[in-house]
Amino acid sequence: ELSARLLAEQRPRLPRIREPADVASVLGPRLRDLAVEEFHVLALDSQSRLLRDVLVTRGLLNSALVHPREVFRAAIAEAAAGIIVAHNHPSGDPTPSPEDRTVTRQLVEAGRLLDLPVYDHVIVAGDRFLSFVSAGLL
Repeated sequence: ELSARLLAEQRPRLPRIREPADVASVLGPRLRDLAVEEFHVLALDSQSRLLRDVLVTRGLLNSALVHPREVFRAAIAEAAAGIIVAHNHPSGDPTPSPEDRTVTRQLVEAGRLLDLPVYDHVIVAGDRFLSFVSAGLL
């Protein structure tokens, strides 16, 4: 009986993340109006389908401390093929700060060591967003 129910159950289709706008459409509604920064990891399978959105940290008004260990722990637990990291800027300006650039660089280096690539870093700010890849920063 359990097997029959499991086979009959419809699994939801996982959204595919093909471009930065897809990240913004998944996270934008939740991040755009927050008063503090949140840092998320999108764990992706080998077909760029979203396995899981993991909130890694919630910060203060204009900063969220993130450590590579926490980012990759979530990705490894999901058996992800790659990740996209994203966070919001409550200020409404998606311009990356020096800290954003430093964290991204650290995550990319850690991803190389773990053979778990960081495909992009997207900053959501109100109705706008910035992709590190599209901006030539990654």
